[in-house]
Amino acid sequence: MKISRLAAAAAVAGSAVVVLASPALAHVSVQPEGTASQGGYALINFRVPNERDDATTTKLEVTFPLDTPLSSVMPQKLDGWKIDIVKSKLDKPLEVHGQQVSEAVSKVTWTATDGKGIPTGYIQQFPISVGALPEKDEIVFKAIQTYSNKEVVRWIEVQADGAEEPEHPAPALALAAAEEGHGHGAAGAEDSDEKADEAGAKDAQAASKSTEAAGSDSDSTDTTARVLGVVGIVVGIAGVAYGVLAGRRRSDAAA
Repeated sequence: MKISRLAAAAAVAGSAVVVLASPALAHVSVQPEGTASQGGYALINFRVPNERDDATTTKLEVTFPLDTPLSSVMPQKLDGWKIDIVKSKLDKPLEVHGQQVSEAVSKVTWTATDGKGIPTGYIQQFPISVGALPEKDEIVFKAIQTYSNKEVVRWIEVQADGAEEPEHPAPALALAAAEEGHGHGAAGAEDSDEKADEAGAKDAQAASKSTEAAGSDSDSTDTTARVLGVVGIVVGIAGVAYGVLAGRRRSDAAA
């Protein structure tokens, strides 16, 4: 009875998780691989689920904000998808590695080349490398999802503070605070080299201790085996001697 009750409770809990997670999974969202930090670069994924039972998703358009432009936007090539990149002029040029950049990517569009796209019940990730990320808590994109039946869903509604989530929220990428000691330039490279050397030294020490411990364990094992071997031989000899004496006694008694 206890087992069946636990199984039932687990089933209810599992179904609750699915129900609660389903609305969030139905949205076009953006998530980083690892952590996306302010001032840094990151690989992010736009996750697009297919919500329709009678159509596939054949196009995704993502608009990038130009009030906080990204100097580097590099989408990853995907089989079965054509990628188009649009750049726009900036009102205020960016300075990147000592050079002035007067335009930035304003839109990236993925279009299914085989006419199939994302089938019903599946989700597709669209990876893209971006940077340098702005010095703010998040960066909001706007996405437009197009289905094979020509239906268009606009994921462009910005989430307001303290308000309920809108019906079609815009994908928002949360940004972590910039990590100390991870700046760009020679100083940052030297810090990385020093940390790598320290890590290598620690790994070497750990490997040495592991080798010594293994050797000690091996010596201990060999000694134990030898002792057990000697004991076995002595016991065997004693057994043979006992058998001989017992045989002689039986012969004398019979005579």
